[in-house]
Amino acid sequence: MTGLPASPALELELADGWLTVWFPEPEARNPLTAARVAALVALCEALKGRRDVRGVTFRGRGGVFCAGGDLKGFRAALQGTREEIVAMSLAGAEAFAAVEALEQVTVMAVEGFAMAGGFGLACCGDVVIAHREARFALTEARIGIVPAQIAPYVLARLGAREGRRLMLTAAQLDAEGAKAGGLADEVTEDMEASLARIRAAVLACGPGALAATKALIRALPDRSRGEAREAAAHAFADALLSEEGREGVASFLEKRKPSWAPR
Repeated sequence: MTGLPASPALELELADGWLTVWFPEPEARNPLTAARVAALVALCEALKGRRDVRGVTFRGRGGVFCAGGDLKGFRAALQGTREEIVAMSLAGAEAFAAVEALEQVTVMAVEGFAMAGGFGLACCGDVVIAHREARFALTEARIGIVPAQIAPYVLARLGAREGRRLMLTAAQLDAEGAKAGGLADEVTEDMEASLARIRAAVLACGPGALAATKALIRALPDRSRGEAREAAAHAFADALLSEEGREGVASFLEKRKPSWAPR
């Protein structure tokens, strides 16, 4: 796996420009342990500028996406200091932010359970595909804690109304409920076919254009209307003047596939 950090907390499969990141601890429902959180941050750092990696799928082994935080780790943290608990929470925040900020298109393939931090991680993806038997819940309040670092991502994806309801009631969603609420983009009985369709669509797009589009999407909400127009105009000019933009326009006019598209 050239250029990508190895860790027992993650299994990486890179093929044909697409990276699949597996959480390999199904017997514990693939929790976000300290080691897995650190591995996610390191992986996202290594993926910066990697135009040869066009997209990233996150999945859990054993038919389970992610059950959220590591409760054994939480119990151990109670023996430490408040400062250590704050640092643990901030480490989780760094991982969620790193996944959300990936330049590549990210797909969350949710099978089984996506609970608590696993629910939050799903909200960090560009596309969420839920298996028909998948279940989602923000269960923190049931054990007397709060969905601290995932709350911004939950609210951004679901909106204040649905996000507040789920965080304050710990209600469980099935796959269709997740789609109706805005969390899941697609419900499927054939995860492999759905992932193949998304990969094909993404691989037909320019990798530089996708990275620039994601950067623009993240930047626009914090800007005034005038600033947004200016930023969008410069993003468009940069893209059109790039080698990728020139190739894309030429390929369209010449009625051929662009250089980055699979043959």
